[in-house]
Amino acid sequence: MHTHSGNVSAMALVKSIPRDPSAPFHGTGQVILPSAPVVLPKRARWQRRHVWIALSCLVCVVLPVVVSALYLWTRAADQYASEAGFAVRREETSVAVDMLGGLAGLSGVSSRDTDILYEYLGSRRLVAELEADLSLSALWSKPGTALFSVKTDPVFAFQTDGALEALHRYWPRRVTVSYDSLAGLIELRVTAFAPEDAQVIAQAIVAQATTLINELSDVAQADAIRDAGAELAQAENRLKAARRQVTKFRNQHQLVDPSVDLQAQAGLLGTLQGQLAEALIALDLLRGETRESDPRLDQGARRVAVIEGRIAAERAKLGLEGDGDAFASVVGAYEALVADRDFAEEAYSAARRAYDLAQAEARRQSRYLAAWQSPTLPETAEYPRRGRLLALIGGFALLFWGLAVLAVYAALDRRG
Repeated sequence: MHTHSGNVSAMALVKSIPRDPSAPFHGTGQVILPSAPVVLPKRARWQRRHVWIALSCLVCVVLPVVVSALYLWTRAADQYASEAGFAVRREETSVAVDMLGGLAGLSGVSSRDTDILYEYLGSRRLVAELEADLSLSALWSKPGTALFSVKTDPVFAFQTDGALEALHRYWPRRVTVSYDSLAGLIELRVTAFAPEDAQVIAQAIVAQATTLINELSDVAQADAIRDAGAELAQAENRLKAARRQVTKFRNQHQLVDPSVDLQAQAGLLGTLQGQLAEALIALDLLRGETRESDPRLDQGARRVAVIEGRIAAERAKLGLEGDGDAFASVVGAYEALVADRDFAEEAYSAARRAYDLAQAEARRQSRYLAAWQSPTLPETAEYPRRGRLLALIGGFALLFWGLAVLAVYAALDRRG
């Protein structure tokens, strides 16, 4: 029933199509329709894409992870870490020492010394010193045993080439220095392929750091002594010059101490001035009571003249020639010289004390390296952290592969 209706519908469809004169005609009266192109499914092309995706995943993700796992668990050598902690400390000086300018270098804070030490711990100088003492290149590249041989480790071991620069570039991979600038604490972490080697290297670094701090302390103390000695020499020269000026003044004016002579001369001149006044008064009274021919007038006049001559002689002895201002100038000049001499003596005494204190400070250690944690001897290996490294490698490989696949698909979609 269904077959007959289907044939009738097909016949009706054929009859409804106009016949092309050029089309072949069969005796049945039916026109053979041209065959339409057959469109094959794209299943084969999608399968190729899937194959390429699988291969790329194998190459970009699986293979690196497998190779890394084989390396980490068969060839990467164990690494041991030794830790140490220390700080630069200084002895507290007395207040008297801090007040002296010659010891300013000893009374400063030690933060600059710690900064210098921090830079030294990563310097080429330290690497060269340890290479000469311990042969770092041999310790960080020496062969191990059996399968875990450092000699077969091309990633973590130092590849010796005889160049100190290469060892200096390799240094940060083995030595980590942490510096707390606020507290002034330095933490040291040294890794090696044997626990004893890690501890030995850390101990050598601490020893070299101690030597550096001692050198800085010696330099600071030498500078302080040199500065204090220079100040002492200057103070001594100033004192000698001031004393020479006082001596020259005394020789020039024939005075030991003008202030004392001033008091004595002032008393003598005062007495003579009083006697002169009395003689003048007596002479005036005598002139009013007697005649000019009275011999007592001549005697009184001679007395006045003698007193005036004595006053002039006393003033001339001081080089004043009757001028009170000149005498004050002499006394003022002497007092200025004495003040300079006294100041020079005080400066010399202070410089002498500073020099003695500088020498006393030099005889003791003002700066030293205080270790709050000695280099430890590790018991278990901390590196390499194989699981973490493998996870990072796999994660980055998977991320790279995923981005690459997305980029390829996007390019194919734009082309299609």
